[in-house]
Amino acid sequence: MDDRRETVRLLEPDGAVVAGVELPAAERILEGYRALVRARRLNEQAGALVRQGRLAVYPSSRGQEACQVAAAMVLSDADWLFPTYRDTAAIVARGVDPVEVLTMLRGDRHCGYDVAAHRVAPQATPLATQLLHAVGVAHAARLKNEPSVVLALCGDGATSEGDFHEALNFAAVFRAPVVFLVQNNKYAISVPLAQQCVAASLADKAIGYGMPGVRVDGNDLAALLTVLDEAVDRAGAGDGPTLVEADTYRIEAHTNADDAGRYRDEAEVAGWLDRDPLRRVHAWLCAAGHLDATAERELADDAERMAAALRTGIAEETPVDPDELFAHVYADPTPQLREQRDLLRTELEATP
Repeated sequence: MDDRRETVRLLEPDGAVVAGVELPAAERILEGYRALVRARRLNEQAGALVRQGRLAVYPSSRGQEACQVAAAMVLSDADWLFPTYRDTAAIVARGVDPVEVLTMLRGDRHCGYDVAAHRVAPQATPLATQLLHAVGVAHAARLKNEPSVVLALCGDGATSEGDFHEALNFAAVFRAPVVFLVQNNKYAISVPLAQQCVAASLADKAIGYGMPGVRVDGNDLAALLTVLDEAVDRAGAGDGPTLVEADTYRIEAHTNADDAGRYRDEAEVAGWLDRDPLRRVHAWLCAAGHLDATAERELADDAERMAAALRTGIAEETPVDPDELFAHVYADPTPQLREQRDLLRTELEATP
């Protein structure tokens, strides 16, 4: 892909500040680093839970944690987050209990957390469908004069879906207060970006919808905060949507069911390891005197407490009520549904 659009970057991969730029406040970057440490530990622990059979599947966001954390940090309590299946770390950074977030991935029938209380939509597995929902919520907020902005996450594969077009077109026409954050991690499962799009950049797609398109280094937390802050402020001021493309990389396989070695080589992965988002922020914080060994231990201990609580919570068996199979099909159960329910009850009562 011929990438001609400028990529916004504030910190170089080695943590050096790009000449002539202004960083967000150090306290905010330190807050983001804490969330990054927790996000990395979450990915590690969730992967272990899959191998132990505690989770059915887990799509890791290792390498993309800066996108996840920034997406949560730029939102106020009144705003909404619409995540995909890979955005577990973003939901946790938004303040949702990790055990509740992973409930769906252990095979439960629901998403595990209170959507309305947290203003976080359920994680969407079908590509791009959540973008339409996000635009609907944003449009409704605008009609009701509510001060809400919606941030919708998706991957590069989702930009090839019809729902992506419909969502951006509607949002632009009706100036919905929504920000679209595309985490371009280079692969739609095994399909490389070059085989699904020949645009100079995914951010260039914004031109066709008459909205701003920004490309940002997705492994640079400082740059992400700056770009997303501006997009959220723009949406909240009534100036309509923005498309943000975050240039990042999926370090681990698509899920635990995927063999990434079949479609990419280790040299490619190694090159992106050198651009690790945690190491980049860590290097700047240490060089600027905002992080010492004591603070690092405290952050690591905090992340480990989260991981321990996650292990304990996921190990607890969820009580099963067979009647729930019939409780939410119709508001008023049909005669056939009641008959099936009664038959199951009879069979269960007869089971030793």
